Amino acid sequence: MPNHARARARRFRAYVERLTTALGHQDRHGPLRDYVTGLCLPGERKSIEPMAARVDPRHVRARHQSMHHFIANAGWDDAVVLRVARETVLAALAHHGPVAAWVVDDTGMPKKGQHSVGVARQYCGVLGKQDNCQVAVSVSVAHERASVPVAYRLYLPEAWAKDRARRRAVGVPETVEFRPKWQIALEQITQLRTDGVPAAPVVADAGYGVVTAFRDALTAQGLAYAVGISTETSVWGPGRAPLPPRTYGGVGRPPTLLRRTRRHRPLSVASLAKQLPTSAWRTVTWRQGTRGAMRSRFAAVRVRPAHRDDWGSTPRPEEWLLVEWPSTEAAPTKYWLSTLPPTATRGELVRLAMLRWRIERDYQELKDELGLDHFEGRGWRGFHHHASLCIAAYAFLAAERLAHFPPEPLAFLRPARLPKGFTPRGAPSAS
Repeated sequence: MPNHARARARRFRAYVERLTTALGHQDRHGPLRDYVTGLCLPGERKSIEPMAARVDPRHVRARHQSMHHFIANAGWDDAVVLRVARETVLAALAHHGPVAAWVVDDTGMPKKGQHSVGVARQYCGVLGKQDNCQVAVSVSVAHERASVPVAYRLYLPEAWAKDRARRRAVGVPETVEFRPKWQIALEQITQLRTDGVPAAPVVADAGYGVVTAFRDALTAQGLAYAVGISTETSVWGPGRAPLPPRTYGGVGRPPTLLRRTRRHRPLSVASLAKQLPTSAWRTVTWRQGTRGAMRSRFAAVRVRPAHRDDWGSTPRPEEWLLVEWPSTEAAPTKYWLSTLPPTATRGELVRLAMLRWRIERDYQELKDELGLDHFEGRGWRGFHHHASLCIAAYAFLAAERLAHFPPEPLAFLRPARLPKGFTPRGAPSAS
């Protein structure tokens, strides 16, 4: 084994020891080592049985039982594992500059059947349509060089949250209630701030950005944002605002509500974008991709969000409206609102909004290389235990990429030889 490979293996063992130390219980150390090692070994399936065969091919059944109990039943806190992962990647990122963003996202995992925790017919981003799947909400720390999820929780659909029998069958804790995805994300953000994670602007797609309460809560916590919005989102254009309350006539209570009239009304962002002059649009390059520079046309103007402002007495503060209109398209394609300072440049707005691409790549690697979506159990505890260890493995690999160049493959460990004729459950050739 070359010297650099041996050094990497030593760093991996030291990292796993940090994880085992954080868990505390001595009897959990061995299964944790086996599980994280199994995730990092080459192999198509990262469910428990094939990992047990790769870790210890001579004692597959015993190793499988040990790892299964550790993941599905043992009462350890997955937040502890995520904390070690977070500290590891933040330490590596510190050499490259501050965290650029906290990226809110969710990821879907297609499932068959109805018994796995949280599974329901809902939108699945992987498939691009409504289908049977589980969905998890996450917050990632992101930089141009690397990003890693640091908070991760299953979204429990309302039908599941109200079904006591199904909850008991899969071990959903009594404290877990139905929460929309944006509220789950806010709870994760609040916890990260409590834990002292360095704050950064929040980036999210329109599934979160269209919720005014989500944006308002971020502002209340002192966090800037760049979030996607829909074409129907209403705003007051540059230099415009709702009318002040009516003049008090001396009878009854003085008017306090802002006003709109038939002629003085906010516009949808789609309508506003089409009214912008040609001079408002500029081509911006935000990063180098595998096929060359990533660039498009953007406009950035100061607006006031108008959502129900006529129910209040104070106009909403100005913020940025960022619009993308590729030269090859007949109309604008994407819209964002951002509370970056008025001095922010168009390039800064674009680079922040586009940082979401990293998280999409993270999830692709977490699933394809580390088996995030390979968990075959049905329970709440096992779902989160498996995910936290996948993320912990990914955090180590992200830290390695930041510290050493060129990056090496994710599955870098060497597997033991499998017993002759062994076929893991779930493999294509399994009967």
